Amino acid sequence: MAQQQTSVTYPTREAVDFVIVGSGAAGGVIAKELSVAGFSVVVLEQGPHLKASDFKHDEWSYDYNGGLIWGSKQGHPQTFRKAADQPTRPAEAALGYAHNVGGSSVHFSGNFWRFRPIDFKEASVRGTISGTNFADWPITYDELEPYYTKVDWEVGVSGLQGPWDPPRTRPYPCEPMPIKGSDVLLERAGKKLGLNPYPAPVAILSQPHNGRPACIHCGFCNGFGCEVNAKSSSMATMIPLALASGYCELRTGCTVSRVSTRADGKADEVVYWDAEGEEHAQRAKAVVLCANGAETPRLLLLSASAQHPQGLGNSSGFVGQNLMFNGYTSVVGLFPEPVNAYKSIPATRVIHDYYELDKNLGFYGGGGIDGRHYARGTPLNSALMSGMFGGPKWGADYKRSLEQEFTHTAAFDGHTTSLPLATNTVTLDPTLKDKWGRPALRCTYMDHPDDLATMKFFFDKTNELMEAAGAIRQAGSYPENGQEGNVHLLGTCRMGNDPANSVVDKYHRSHDVPNLFICDGSSLVTSGRGQPTMTIMALAFRAADHMIQSARRGEI
Repeated sequence: MAQQQTSVTYPTREAVDFVIVGSGAAGGVIAKELSVAGFSVVVLEQGPHLKASDFKHDEWSYDYNGGLIWGSKQGHPQTFRKAADQPTRPAEAALGYAHNVGGSSVHFSGNFWRFRPIDFKEASVRGTISGTNFADWPITYDELEPYYTKVDWEVGVSGLQGPWDPPRTRPYPCEPMPIKGSDVLLERAGKKLGLNPYPAPVAILSQPHNGRPACIHCGFCNGFGCEVNAKSSSMATMIPLALASGYCELRTGCTVSRVSTRADGKADEVVYWDAEGEEHAQRAKAVVLCANGAETPRLLLLSASAQHPQGLGNSSGFVGQNLMFNGYTSVVGLFPEPVNAYKSIPATRVIHDYYELDKNLGFYGGGGIDGRHYARGTPLNSALMSGMFGGPKWGADYKRSLEQEFTHTAAFDGHTTSLPLATNTVTLDPTLKDKWGRPALRCTYMDHPDDLATMKFFFDKTNELMEAAGAIRQAGSYPENGQEGNVHLLGTCRMGNDPANSVVDKYHRSHDVPNLFICDGSSLVTSGRGQPTMTIMALAFRAADHMIQSARRGEI
């Protein structure tokens, strides 16, 4: 699909129908839906508009020099602490996300698991969990299912209905991706242990779809942009349609400082700096924040005023609270024969037999297991992470072990639940500033004991699977002392029916500001089992649907 630019340019001092902050998984979807429906839309994105031809297999740039995920080198420092009574310390991307059109959907792994019916009502089914804000969603799986299907077909998903998958109204548009070496091992081991591995659903095309080509299996997927547009990012799928509508203006290099409100309490303009540092203010009839689970709460807190002293839309005090990361584990196995797990996409098989863990285990949790390469499948990462099985760190023997590890290893990774805690937060650092003079992002995070127990459970299960697969040596880890960063930034502006304990309603409209909408990872009430992007996109399609209906009824 060729990317089209549009000549539409809206004056900043005339109100457009919608200003959308952020062009990632949610922002790209909402921009497309609103503009194709004929509403005037301005999208503000702080990063560049990279396209397929701009992406490269530059590991040093992307993985170690902030090519996509900016940090202090680019003027975006962060701080981290495990508890509010501890001092903060500088942290490079503890809250990790990409700065570019399409956001992190450009460089994500492409794993695309739907949530299941249990995810939306789990608090009622399992009961409250002491010390948490565990709650049911204000919507059900059945309400969201049509929008999941919309993501399948409009964004583009490859897969095959599995034994544990939730009900769907339409099959996947693309066949599952061909199985790779590491997942042959996972599948054999899973079946040996009586489990049910099946093709992993991914937002990567196995065949041409909607004018985009199939995957070329280059191996540079996780952490990299797709050079042929086979990965179904919002940059490749939604933004081109928004621009082609003639109603959407995309402004890149724009860093938002605040959302302003007028005397009646409604949002009326979005203030931002352009790439040259000049300040602008775009007037709007409605504002949609899709800046991700870290930047959205920061912007709301930065928009505090006499009308909104705790931050815009924050009468509940829940803005920035309930941060959820998803847990993870990884076990690496060394095999006598080549596995070549570095080839193709990150994962082609998944095991979901442990999606809901037995209550009798004594802790809450669940998740999935997939097969991968231990160092994201790239040569430089593999070299820097080698030696996990011991041996020399230099010389001829090191080179031989490096060659063997790169081609003869596979990783089985666990992806797990994360409980919402009021103490896990995104807030404004009181002393550290970013390049624009705004307070830096401050992350406070410590996994709940149940989350740690769930990760330990999955770590043990992946070790069993690796042994069953025939590994001659094994190594692995999980964050048993608590995570200190993640790219899944969830729950910090949760949706709910009660304004006292949620930030937006079931349609993503702010309880406090009637023409302010929030839709991204921050909207999630629970974390799901480790792959939230598809749900974020489905929520965005649903939110846009209701925005369109409300606008046409004159309710915005």
